[in-house]
Amino acid sequence: MRAAIVPVTPFQQNCSLVWCSRTMRGALVDPGGELGKLKDAVARAGVTLEKILLTHGHADHCGQAGMLAKELGIPIEGPHEDDIFWIAKLEEDGPRFGMECAVFEPTRWLADGDTVTVGEQELEVLHCPGHTPGHVVFFHRGAQFAFVGDVLFQGSIGRTDFPRGNHQDLLDAITGKLWPLGDGVTFVPGHGPTSTFGRERQSNPFVGDAALAER
Repeated sequence: MRAAIVPVTPFQQNCSLVWCSRTMRGALVDPGGELGKLKDAVARAGVTLEKILLTHGHADHCGQAGMLAKELGIPIEGPHEDDIFWIAKLEEDGPRFGMECAVFEPTRWLADGDTVTVGEQELEVLHCPGHTPGHVVFFHRGAQFAFVGDVLFQGSIGRTDFPRGNHQDLLDAITGKLWPLGDGVTFVPGHGPTSTFGRERQSNPFVGDAALAER
């Protein structure tokens, strides 16, 4: 498995192009906008795009996913169905952030324990609510690599002050589902630089081991 990060939208959201190096078939994780930029990245990598994967329903992560899926005739997998209310109001939310967005229906809603394929590669799906109720994380066990959306960041965690956000659910998802995957896992967050779960356990002021011990 290989991956490249392509920041898009005014929020510099980390859209990831992930592909199977054996088949050169790939997927875009969270193509929120700037579709021309994303299509150029796919072409430069020599990848045949076969699907779109979504971590959650916020506009900067999925606002133009439906447009791209329709244009290319490819399916959308994710997020969890609990984010349907966010997707339903994309056209209302987009203009607030200077973005053109379109409502869509995912080809497949995802649930905890599901798997998705990219070429010959398989990623595990973990339902990690808190930032949004339907947020999911994609984990490639062989590469020890995860796409975590807005659940976890280098030195921070996702906001939980949005509708149906829940701070405790987010903490439980990080410590109960992500940390057990191992300290060596590298992750791509929805914004900002990559990190590892081990580094965040050592230093993250919200979910690091020291921070949690003080609770």
